[in-house]
Amino acid sequence: MASAIAMKNYNDRVTVAISDGIADVRLDRADKRNALDPAMFDAIAKAGQDLVTNREIRAVVLSGNGNSFCAGLDFGSFQSMADSGSASEGAKKSDASAVEKGKSSENSGENAGAMQPGAITHMAQQICWVWQQVPVPVVAALQGHALGGGMQLALGADIRVAHAETQFSMREVHWGLIPDMTGTLMLSRLVRDDVAKDLVFSARVILGTEAHALGVVTRLSDKPLESAMQIAREIADRSPDAVRGAKALINRLSNAGAAEHFAEERRIIYSLIGKANQVEAVISNFEKRPAKFVPPTV
Repeated sequence: MASAIAMKNYNDRVTVAISDGIADVRLDRADKRNALDPAMFDAIAKAGQDLVTNREIRAVVLSGNGNSFCAGLDFGSFQSMADSGSASEGAKKSDASAVEKGKSSENSGENAGAMQPGAITHMAQQICWVWQQVPVPVVAALQGHALGGGMQLALGADIRVAHAETQFSMREVHWGLIPDMTGTLMLSRLVRDDVAKDLVFSARVILGTEAHALGVVTRLSDKPLESAMQIAREIADRSPDAVRGAKALINRLSNAGAAEHFAEERRIIYSLIGKANQVEAVISNFEKRPAKFVPPTV
């Protein structure tokens, strides 16, 4: 007999339903293709953190309601950059000067650049990294779009199941930024360096079929959520001690050096935000004209 379903809602952005040892985590902003706004950042981080300490779960399925998994940073954030002529990076507001001085600010739930004492990530990184901290396997079900922060979120899972026509892109360079949500580390674990560089430098969009061929996607499926749930059920039937131990061992090797890498990610993104070329990348995109870049400053 199936166990009762425990339900929880986070900021009207993420729902978590736990049944038979499987946590069904769903991004719930379908009308915006599950784009990342401050409330979504906060909700994903809190939902993931609750699962880190949950000893009843045996697997997690991470998905997005509607037609897309996650289309990345809320488009309104980029529009505000163009309108203001400055790159405040919208939902990823942060005090760059404080970071440069080595100071941390209290995590307000509204600042995706804020860090908590002792953490190796800020909020924007944590929504991806928390799935590596969850001690049981996390299976992502991907359809529609997994762009920018959405692709980085998917990379945070242990296993990715995608529809063949799902669109993937490490989109940040398109906006004059870098993947700053653990993406370069997680991508580099999956593909050759030249492939990672191709995807990041070009910011090109690839389909699930190519993502699978490259090693970004674990399995293809016409029904990603159903397939992800099946994988989760198979995992849940195994010894929970053995599964947790296996994930810890694999992560010990593959995530070595993560803290230093994430710190460098933050240093570079803060060196780019608001600089002439980053602002120009955004404005030229919205004005639909070729960008007029100046010599690099970094």
